[in-house]
Amino acid sequence: MPRKKRIATVRKKSSLKNKAKKKPGRKKGKKTSSLLLVKSLNGPIISPDSGNGWESWQTFNAGAVLLEERVHFLYRAIGEDAISRLGYAVSSDGFKIDERLIHPAYEHPLADKNSFFHVFSFVSGGSFGGCEDPRLVRVGKEEKLYLTYTACDQGLRMTLTSIKLNDFLKKKWLWKRPVFISPPGQVHKNWVIFPEKIKGRYCVLHSLNPKISVDYFDNLDFDGHTHINSFYDPIPKGKHWAWENWIRGAGPTPLKTKEGWLLFYHAQSYKDPGKYKVGAMILDLEDPTKVLYCCKEPVIESSELYENNGYKPGVVYASGAVIKDGLLLVYYGASDSHVCVAYTDLEEFLKSLKKEIKPKLTRTILKKKLKNDS
Repeated sequence: MPRKKRIATVRKKSSLKNKAKKKPGRKKGKKTSSLLLVKSLNGPIISPDSGNGWESWQTFNAGAVLLEERVHFLYRAIGEDAISRLGYAVSSDGFKIDERLIHPAYEHPLADKNSFFHVFSFVSGGSFGGCEDPRLVRVGKEEKLYLTYTACDQGLRMTLTSIKLNDFLKKKWLWKRPVFISPPGQVHKNWVIFPEKIKGRYCVLHSLNPKISVDYFDNLDFDGHTHINSFYDPIPKGKHWAWENWIRGAGPTPLKTKEGWLLFYHAQSYKDPGKYKVGAMILDLEDPTKVLYCCKEPVIESSELYENNGYKPGVVYASGAVIKDGLLLVYYGASDSHVCVAYTDLEEFLKSLKKEIKPKLTRTILKKKLKNDS
């Protein structure tokens, strides 16, 4: 669908949504959020392939990056051996896959060869080990891409690798040897690198609960001995909006907009245990621990059959997002079984988000310099 026609369709649906009847159980006078993203009518864009053993069970939680006007994906896949790997796909319009490789693009090398099955990995998505939930980012105009993901062979530890941009585009999977960036013996997920340096330094967001936490670095050449000390509160607590009693973590790599950093995140409520929903907030460009605007209701939640009928019914988990031709495209895993896309007009979305009430969140900044910095 052409860009102008697609944006017009989004705006028309938004208008119709505001005129719709109130849902049962809603209090009189309460307005429905106008921030809900439009889901593709074609359903999932990536689903398991029974012809490829390594991705025959589950394909979900894709990282995304826009390069040369095409959206490139690294998605999590689980197959017959129950190991989680990353597959590659690409789309010229962001909605339809043009090419999908039959072999994995990335496999996590086991740090402990005696460690194969780990209970955290199984609970996290159904695999016995491997790598999960990739976030792919290009920082500025650098000739490389960074990849953060969760490694499953030593609990659940955040891991960093990179690849030369030219090698990635040519599908030469010459990844740099991965290194753990979270401390041993701790469980961490959902860390993202900002796509631009902030005040001349790389910025890593590593926690949203109980407070927004970021670290700054002169470079991302971790040595395997330097780790980011992070704290995530695993105990659900009442939050400012009922739907997010338990904020879990950041979603896709933050997107730079004229209003600030657009950050999607996932959370859940006491009323829907185990069901992830996606929220959105705007962070200050110079101080990303400062929240400028935040949605009062989720922007993506499970409603379709494929979102409620899979390995984890009711889970929607956003891990990739791009801005293309005036549209905001968000890629999310549905029921830990498929990759889907939801979209909207970026300008309209930002206007609606600015109308939401500002939350009260604690702020913190952790500044650190790697040992091998000059």
